[in-house]
Amino acid sequence: MAADLDFTGRTVLITGAATGIGRATALAFGEHGANVVIGDIDDRGAQTAEAIRAAGGKSVFQKTDVTNPEQQESLVALAVSEFGGLDIAFNNAGLLPPTAPLAEQTVEDFRRTLDVDVTGVFLGLKYQLAHMAEQGRGSIINTASVAGLRADPFMAPYVAAKHAVAGLTKAAALDYAAQGIRVNAIAPGLVRSPMTQRWLDDPETRERVLADSPIGRAVEPEEIAGLVLFLAADITTAITGAVYPIDGARTTH
Repeated sequence: MAADLDFTGRTVLITGAATGIGRATALAFGEHGANVVIGDIDDRGAQTAEAIRAAGGKSVFQKTDVTNPEQQESLVALAVSEFGGLDIAFNNAGLLPPTAPLAEQTVEDFRRTLDVDVTGVFLGLKYQLAHMAEQGRGSIINTASVAGLRADPFMAPYVAAKHAVAGLTKAAALDYAAQGIRVNAIAPGLVRSPMTQRWLDDPETRERVLADSPIGRAVEPEEIAGLVLFLAADITTAITGAVYPIDGARTTH
């Protein structure tokens, strides 16, 4: 299995790698030999790249707004110019809207959530797929959510966005399967990260979001990274168009 997860000589592009799932996954790819290209609007993405280099790996960071087409295209171009190609992409950047019943959600928050969580994934796919189609191979993993498999209360914009990510994943998989490109998505449950810390710090919210968690805890980012590497590896070449829950069994009941 260690040999199957050897990404030496391969280049992976990751958005949203400043913290949380993205950072843990970037570090894991670096540990397993990949060249790691990081795009994030958060300057802490540079610290992730530096941590990979400090451990002996290869990584570059470029500040990237995933809602900007030119910046997404430029990130793919950076991977090609710096490392000679793009083998794997992890479209992970996203945000959470305020928690509130649908009628209390603002139009601005709804639009912003869809812009980052859906348009950001669409733009990533658009430019990544164009390059991968030329080389005739590639693996792309998108971050959806259990909220893309079912509805969670007080999160209508996020639920809508993550259902869309699941749909984009399946559509892209169908469009590019014959060209040797696989497109899958992960659907995490509650993951401990800076983005969710406000929920974990509030006893009432913590109790609500963990109420249907059989494992009774938040998932750690490193636990998500393992699934991303698995889906990127050659041992999963027949898997495409799938959305994988990784939620401590929340969606089993």
